[in-house]
Amino acid sequence: MQRWLLLAAALVLPATLLHAALPTAPDISGPASFAGQLLIASPDLRQPEFDHTVILLAQHSRDGALGIVINRPVRERPIAELLKAFGADAEGVSGSVGVFLGGPVDSAIGFVLHSAEYSRPDTLDIDGRVALTIGPDVIRDIGLGKGPEKSLVAFGYAGWAASQLDNELAHGVWITTPEDPALVFDDDRTKVWADAMARHKTGR
Repeated sequence: MQRWLLLAAALVLPATLLHAALPTAPDISGPASFAGQLLIASPDLRQPEFDHTVILLAQHSRDGALGIVINRPVRERPIAELLKAFGADAEGVSGSVGVFLGGPVDSAIGFVLHSAEYSRPDTLDIDGRVALTIGPDVIRDIGLGKGPEKSLVAFGYAGWAASQLDNELAHGVWITTPEDPALVFDDDRTKVWADAMARHKTGR
């Protein structure tokens, strides 16, 4: 776990990606973490990379935050092809997976959001229901039929530097609602934003 946290910190800290147009605000970060929440893009957020996106926030602390966009599918890819792109062993694997654009930062890094019954040494358990693993081993396990029950493969991530996400939340850039595995894995991707907004409004 510590190795994963160090890797995630290295990914997040250089990120300064979002919303330079926000007004300057004091540091309003606090002890509360929004890890495990869904970030729903405000209807007023029209930055192309985040317009009508829904992000599962995997980590959030005073040092920064990291999340994966869950409603930007790209296309189906054969699992063997993905593994070969990583330079990983593809022997014995079969099937295809849908590939998502997980965010605008470092699209060469592959992440897998998955149900929490599956775990590897570097897996980050986000909230006991959904977890995150980096790298090809989990993708190989999916292709061998011994991976997680549910999964979402994404390349790239959304990242925030220290206090950046807290300031964006204070300015209404994002709306938050508790994570729901049905939204992460099962919902029609074209409806995820609307369904997440409905969940927020009803408080369910």
